[in-house]
Amino acid sequence: MGNCCALLKSIMGFATEEEHDGRLPKQKKVKVVFVLGGPGSGKGTLCAKIVEQFGYSHLSSGDLLRKEIKAGSEHGTMIQNMMNEGKLVPSDITVRLIQKAMQETDNDKFLLDGFPRDEENVRTFEKLTKIEPDFILFLDCPEEEMTKRLLSRNQGREDDNIETIKKRFRVFQESTLPLVNYYASKGKVRKVDAARPVEDVFESVKTIFSSANEQGA
Repeated sequence: MGNCCALLKSIMGFATEEEHDGRLPKQKKVKVVFVLGGPGSGKGTLCAKIVEQFGYSHLSSGDLLRKEIKAGSEHGTMIQNMMNEGKLVPSDITVRLIQKAMQETDNDKFLLDGFPRDEENVRTFEKLTKIEPDFILFLDCPEEEMTKRLLSRNQGREDDNIETIKKRFRVFQESTLPLVNYYASKGKVRKVDAARPVEDVFESVKTIFSSANEQGA
């Protein structure tokens, strides 16, 4: 636990929760959409299109963690080892990185890509930010298709190997899918078939975001 607290202070540049709650300024009315889907479901590609069309800021929890890894710190090595094993990084670390990124932009609309990944992520995010998502965009894609996409992409990512992919799928099934069901019970899930070509998927996504804008969501 001591290492976790040290990591929070060193990577965030501001106090941990005991010293400052770190939430966004009260005058800032923030809209958040969680973009969930299995590894390789196309979250990053679609988020880029949503940013261009609807003006959201795209925050990828995975990218934020990999940025910390690239810094070459002792803590980055710890995060790298956990990701290589397909494990989830502690919620406090992930949420603080997201929180910092949100605070560093003037935008008030955010796509959180690949977050939350489990129930603890949700509790920590809502506790620290006092924000609930407007809705959840769920990219529904068969495991076989996601595996093919992950193995064919060439991004130099160490977690794109078959053994780690299997572990990531297992974590998604056990930890993230229950969140989709939870938010579905609250009427907040917007599900799209993500096995289709990306342009077809985005047509469905555009309808969802256009409707949300009209409703003032």
